[in-house]
Amino acid sequence: MRRLRRLLRAATRSILKNRMRSLLTSLGVIIGVAAVIVMVGIGAGAQADVEAQISSLGVNSIIIFPERGHSANVSLAAGTQNKLTLDDARRVEEEATLLSGVSPVVRTNAQIVGGSGNWNTHVYGVSPAYLDIRAWKIASGELFTERDVRVKAKVALLGKTIVDELFDGEDPIGEQIRVGKTPFKVIGTLSEKGQSPWGSDYDDVVLVPVTTGLYRLAGGRYISMINVGARSLDESDAAIEEVTEILRNSHRLQPGEEDGFRIYSQADLMETATETQRVMTLLLGAVAAVSLIVGGIGIMNIMLVSVTERTREIGIRLAVGARSSDVLAQFLTESVVLSLIGGAIGTALAYTVTHILNNVVGMTTVVRPSVVFLAFGFAGAIGVFFGYYPARKAALLNPIDALRHE
Repeated sequence: MRRLRRLLRAATRSILKNRMRSLLTSLGVIIGVAAVIVMVGIGAGAQADVEAQISSLGVNSIIIFPERGHSANVSLAAGTQNKLTLDDARRVEEEATLLSGVSPVVRTNAQIVGGSGNWNTHVYGVSPAYLDIRAWKIASGELFTERDVRVKAKVALLGKTIVDELFDGEDPIGEQIRVGKTPFKVIGTLSEKGQSPWGSDYDDVVLVPVTTGLYRLAGGRYISMINVGARSLDESDAAIEEVTEILRNSHRLQPGEEDGFRIYSQADLMETATETQRVMTLLLGAVAAVSLIVGGIGIMNIMLVSVTERTREIGIRLAVGARSSDVLAQFLTESVVLSLIGGAIGTALAYTVTHILNNVVGMTTVVRPSVVFLAFGFAGAIGVFFGYYPARKAALLNPIDALRHE
């Protein structure tokens, strides 16, 4: 321990003797450590944003789409084969045992007129269970009821974007709007959801009872999809198998026949998105780590210069009894201390940059302690790896030749 303290003291004196050169030497490590922490933090922040956005759709949500049909080997629009009906949704709701809710969905676009203007938007016909499945809250007013679904009531819930566009953010409860040519009464507004991972606006939507959307707006007998919610995330796969069996029976499909519908779960979507973001984060970290290697090369270069400048000093130390291992330890310690100082400054710089990104720019960055320790430890390893060759060169100097060095 005493020997280590002496080595650290000698290394610190040598570094402080040439402050500017030491700072410039450490610059590569400073930038490298800061880049690794910030880039991985940006990647982790993007991953957290995607996970939050997908979770806002309901982690246990499962969506069933009608399969695309084919004609002359050309894919047709979704729903051109084995179309889904309200009866399919009803059978799933009655027979499934692993679901927390079922909502048929009818999707259409319409011009909305009301308040101070008009707006073209998405209109979804859904059942009352839809909001629970999607983990969506009511901001004001109330949700329509099962009775409203049965009587095809002309009532609507508005997303925040619609409220802002038509009513300038004012409370629209009780107001009349026109969806296409059909008048509706606004009974509630939805809490803000924000944007999807693909850039679409979740709040640019109007929700109406599913029967109203199907018979008064879409004018058809087929629904766009069925949204169901598994009782828990662990039961999602079992719930998908159960729903698949119910729908196959509903469509009277024989063994070996294709399902005629597609089922996606939010759990699968989150896993895919998370894996993609994880790969991107690793790539960002790897690119940033190149700066650390460049910084290590800079340290090795300066340490070689230092060995040349201090050749006589090394010769004197060896002549008065210092061992080669002592010289090796001295120069290796200087290299490691120089690298660790750069790592410490780089860490402080990284925290400053991430603070600016989070609070000024508005980006989401997540700095994990494990990444900080890894970057700092890698900086120390860089000092050992790139400092060993100059230190060994100093240790192997011949004392007589070193003393003769001018």
